[in-house]
Amino acid sequence: MFGTVLIANRGEIALRVARTCRELGIRTVAVHSTADRESAVVRFADESVHIGPSSAKASYLHMPSVMEAALRTGADAIHPGYGFLSEDPDFAEVCEAHGITFIGPPPHVIEKLGDKALARQLMAEAGLPVLPGSVGAVTGLAEARKVADEIGYPLILKAVAGGGGRGIAVVRAGDQLTQAFRQTSAHARAVFGDDRLYVERFVEDARHIEVQVLCDRHGAAVHLGERDCSVQRRYQKLIEEAPAPNLPDALRGQMCDAAVRGALAVGYVGAATFEFVLAADGSFHLMEVNCRLQVEHPVTEMTTGIDLVREQLLIAAGLPLTIRQEDVAPRGWAIESRVNAEDPDQDFAPAPGLLTEFVPPGGPFVRVDSHAYPGWLVGPDYDSLLAKTVVWAPDRDQALARMDRALGEFRVEGHGLRTTIGFLREILAHPAHRAGRHTTGFVAGMAAERAK
Repeated sequence: MFGTVLIANRGEIALRVARTCRELGIRTVAVHSTADRESAVVRFADESVHIGPSSAKASYLHMPSVMEAALRTGADAIHPGYGFLSEDPDFAEVCEAHGITFIGPPPHVIEKLGDKALARQLMAEAGLPVLPGSVGAVTGLAEARKVADEIGYPLILKAVAGGGGRGIAVVRAGDQLTQAFRQTSAHARAVFGDDRLYVERFVEDARHIEVQVLCDRHGAAVHLGERDCSVQRRYQKLIEEAPAPNLPDALRGQMCDAAVRGALAVGYVGAATFEFVLAADGSFHLMEVNCRLQVEHPVTEMTTGIDLVREQLLIAAGLPLTIRQEDVAPRGWAIESRVNAEDPDQDFAPAPGLLTEFVPPGGPFVRVDSHAYPGWLVGPDYDSLLAKTVVWAPDRDQALARMDRALGEFRVEGHGLRTTIGFLREILAHPAHRAGRHTTGFVAGMAAERAK
């Protein structure tokens, strides 16, 4: 097992990784920007290293600074969390070159699956269903138009290097394609440094279902069941749950088996998430594969009792999986609500501020993953996530009631600060959500209802 793990991230995920490391007796190093010098993980870790100013590009995304910190502190492994460098094949390769274990898949696997167009092609070859669309990245607007004529509208443009709900545009008619293509391409170039796009059929009133997979270095793989992530705004998730409501067992089995098959086909190592779009007719298609821990991983932990970060560390250390498929026995229901520093009444615009009060909920079967505390400045430099409130109960009705109680108990105040707590409770109370009939268009429909 590793002696020292450097955590190349911030916020709640950095603290969450550090906690599991401590349980395993692993020394931790927290890197931090100037803005995060008083962060919770800096206070918790065994050692901390300042790696740059508040800008993520000059700190958490600045590979030389992160590597220098790892070498200086004697780290023998780096956990990248999610976001930032977690899916950067160059970073994984640099770690490898310096004899430091990257806690994630090999660089060549990240490179293949990070190219969303190539990932589609590889998964199709492995027998997974993919949506009709371009075989790879389109060469330009003319080819995009040709593909559109073949598959029809609506369609979706996606950045090849995209992620986190960015670099996506839905096109519903041919006269919208030119502007959408140019805008999405320019956005992808600015955000990801890669303006390539690919084209897919867009499925209306779909559900977003993802499957958690673990693979070791010895060719073994298991799935840990599925999560429903359909409650989204602008392709970013607000509420996730496990298991997915109203999902027939046979269909659940097909999706989980497909995810394991896809992981083995590319020689995956570590924790992977296979994201599927599920149509109203019961057909499902792969959207993408995420080569990292997901924000919503706690719902899988709550239903399976498996610590995913612990499994990542054991796999990265070269140990075989200690879990067989027959050992995975999800029970009960878990729901996660993301409490963000955003204003739902202003189209979820970021609403940062200085926290004057932060009292998370408690009680039976309630978990709160957060890095916030009174006096913490929620700044504009990073993601707006404040806390993940997660509950477990024997069934969905009890889980919904527990989540509403927990959110109602949450106390968050701050100068200029707004949160999504009230809006999350509206979602929980909505008849469509309570019935498990929500789709990826649910939040947009709610917003339209509120505007009337």
